[in-house]
Amino acid sequence: MPTEKLAITTPDAPAAIGPYTQAVRSGDLLFLSGQVGFDPVTREVVEGGLQAQTRQVLANVEAVLRAAGLGFADVVKTVVFLKDMNDFAAMNAVYGESFAPEGVVPPARSTVEVARLPKDALVEIEVLARFPPGA
Repeated sequence: MPTEKLAITTPDAPAAIGPYTQAVRSGDLLFLSGQVGFDPVTREVVEGGLQAQTRQVLANVEAVLRAAGLGFADVVKTVVFLKDMNDFAAMNAVYGESFAPEGVVPPARSTVEVARLPKDALVEIEVLARFPPGA
């Protein structure tokens, strides 16, 4: 019997701009579509460079996680897409504030450099989270 898919959406993160959902719950897993640094109101990439975009990406991720009743501590895997791998340290510093505060086991992660991201964003982050037992 197939596992049911439940769409998770929130107006606090940018709406999907194509045939996809902000996140999908399947069983005890939550799959978040990649988020770029779009302001959910203007739907434009925030100004201020890589760190500003990373902060907006994480705010968008947090909004979708919150809509599902989860938080950063529930994330088990991330994939980071960077326009320029030279930005790794700057992204990592901001990323660590959300995913690796003291005493928290950070999620597994892959980071890759890509040729281009939507609206020429500098960073995109995709997330896999797990619901606690019984949730």
